[in-house]
Amino acid sequence: MQTIKLNNGIEMPQMGYGVFQITPEECERCVSDALSVGYRMIDTAQAYWNEEGVGRAWKKSGIRREDIFLVTKVWISNYGEGQTLKSIEESLRKLQTDYIDLMLLHQPFCDRYGAYRDLEKAYKSGKLRAIGVSNFYPDHLVDLVANMEIVPMVNQVETHVFNQQLEAKKYMEETGTRIMSWGPLVEGKNNFFHNSTLARIGEKYNKSVAQVALRWLIQSGGIIIPKSTRKERMAEYLNIFDFALDADDMAAIALLDEKHSFFIDHHDGQMAKQFMEWRSLVEPAKYSQMICGAFGGKICQRNG
Repeated sequence: MQTIKLNNGIEMPQMGYGVFQITPEECERCVSDALSVGYRMIDTAQAYWNEEGVGRAWKKSGIRREDIFLVTKVWISNYGEGQTLKSIEESLRKLQTDYIDLMLLHQPFCDRYGAYRDLEKAYKSGKLRAIGVSNFYPDHLVDLVANMEIVPMVNQVETHVFNQQLEAKKYMEETGTRIMSWGPLVEGKNNFFHNSTLARIGEKYNKSVAQVALRWLIQSGGIIIPKSTRKERMAEYLNIFDFALDADDMAAIALLDEKHSFFIDHHDGQMAKQFMEWRSLVEPAKYSQMICGAFGGKICQRNG
């Protein structure tokens, strides 16, 4: 698996398997399938309610712990000095490991300063090999970097052919923070799977629209975590390292950028109010329902 070096020298796979919106009951099977076809990075989160499934799957896989890169995220209900450290211990327990390869703050809301200080403490103690943030846009990232000791190694944000995050990447490059893409296939929005530009390029290499889009992200220097519950799709998405897009292909895809989110605006006041209501998560089904509603109900439509 192709790797990418973080600003602390840690190498992480450039491609992994994401488990957002995968039920706790189904997660173990999906992660086992992903590992069996060759994925070696798994991305989960406290708010996904499926860390235990990830833990069971990798433990049963027979793969050495050092050969698997585990990523998880702290939810805003666990932000705050002391509270975040407790939640890290809980994630370690659920993932059945004594260290986490990369831990992120999931959202830029609530006490992100106290939470990040706890990430720094856990990093220094060796419980976390790398730390970072998720959904932090330039203003959030600049503010955090100016007030914390350790620069985030990764920032996981919505990134795909229709929202290429060029402006945000400039700020990440200044700090040496790597961009990690969630929603790399746009969950099928904007007629993604029938895009004529991506389809034309795919024909050139005998690749699918999804493979072309994922390859573009890889060549753009991003870290990607596509998701599918179907084993054949997992294998398809992974099969992008046997070809390279040429300059004309890259230029054509650059023109697809619409420069806006297709899911959620982290600067919208009403959305911020919604996140305040999400601080106390009680059950995964309720959280899943709220997230789907916030994203227009369409983020849940395509697991394939």
